[in-house]
Amino acid sequence: MLELLYGATAMGCVVAALFFWRFYRETSDRFFVGFAIAFVLLAVNRTALALSHPTAETTPYYYLLRLAAFLLIAWAIIDKNRRR
Repeated sequence: MLELLYGATAMGCVVAALFFWRFYRETSDRFFVGFAIAFVLLAVNRTALALSHPTAETTPYYYLLRLAAFLLIAWAIIDKNRRR
């Protein structure tokens, strides 16, 4: 059952990444690329969790992947506000 939830959240992340990629293609704004890549990283994280052992979530590699995604989101927000 947990694998199903991981798959559903991974699918949601991929859909969000595709929306942000579409917005990037329309506006050519780096902000949307940062969010699209971050959501792809989150989808990869959830897919890896679904394919691994259920207790593997405490492995530091999964936390590092999520940290990279959230740092990328923070960078995109800071970069968008500093370019004025």
